[in-house]
Amino acid sequence: MSVSAPAMHVMAGVLRDASGRVLLAQRPPGKHLAGLWEFPGGKLEPGESPVAGLARELREELGVEAAADRPLIRIPWRYGERSLLLDAWTVRQWQGEPASLEGQALRWCDPADVDLSSLAPADRFILRAVQLPAHYLITPAEVPPEAFPDWRQRLAGVLAGGERLVLLRLPLWDIEQVRELARALLPVSRPLGAHLLLSGDVAGALALGEGVGVQLKARQLAGLATRPLPLNQWIGASCHDAADLDRAQRVADFATLSPVAATATHPEAVPLGWPVFHGLVEAAALPVYALGGMHRDDTETARRAGGQGVAGIRGFW
Repeated sequence: MSVSAPAMHVMAGVLRDASGRVLLAQRPPGKHLAGLWEFPGGKLEPGESPVAGLARELREELGVEAAADRPLIRIPWRYGERSLLLDAWTVRQWQGEPASLEGQALRWCDPADVDLSSLAPADRFILRAVQLPAHYLITPAEVPPEAFPDWRQRLAGVLAGGERLVLLRLPLWDIEQVRELARALLPVSRPLGAHLLLSGDVAGALALGEGVGVQLKARQLAGLATRPLPLNQWIGASCHDAADLDRAQRVADFATLSPVAATATHPEAVPLGWPVFHGLVEAAALPVYALGGMHRDDTETARRAGGQGVAGIRGFW
């Protein structure tokens, strides 16, 4: 019986300058995935800590003395027979000017302007983790249809106040009314780079275009083999276990995992708790929000458990 080789631990540095741009390196001719762009870094040596290994790789590749800020996302991935763990850390401080010491092209980019298809496959989830905010707001289910004017104004205010990701989950509304709400908010959301998501409504998102995505329900994931929206329209996935997360990483940009804590929305559901959440996130390749009983002050706990941040309903309005 063959025994699988352990995954190669690869460090990736997300260098961010004062304007928020990130540094990308192009894989040179003759290398695996030549021509695609990636976040700089390299293989961790035996006995090296992630922080020390990343500092060494950035010194050798870019000629800078860098200090990792904080972990961003860990991505288990397979390229053919080779498995790796891509361990991405944010880097905001370094000495020296990054330069190409290994023959690779370099470029500084606004994360919002990067073409996802130009990146190596595993690095695409690093970019999504950079682009995604720490909070994912979900509208309360009990909002009645007649509250349309009030919620259009309220959501516009939330977006103007800095929130960048909102799920319009309004089960009491007609589907066309939810689409109309999204359409009415686009003049506010698009200039801000914010994203509105519709609950399960792929057709509505396609009709509304850039800036409007979809949150796929768990049962929708099972029936999808390919991504149902263009790359510039974000896809979230509602997940509850490892099988859901595995399906989500094939077609979505990020996931919610629930319920992490007890919630009034689904009082019968058994909470996962933070240790189980952490274990599931560690095995997933895409950014994951903690959902269920979450509040804004749970953000750092979710981050320490490997999550992108927190998603919530009652605790966010």
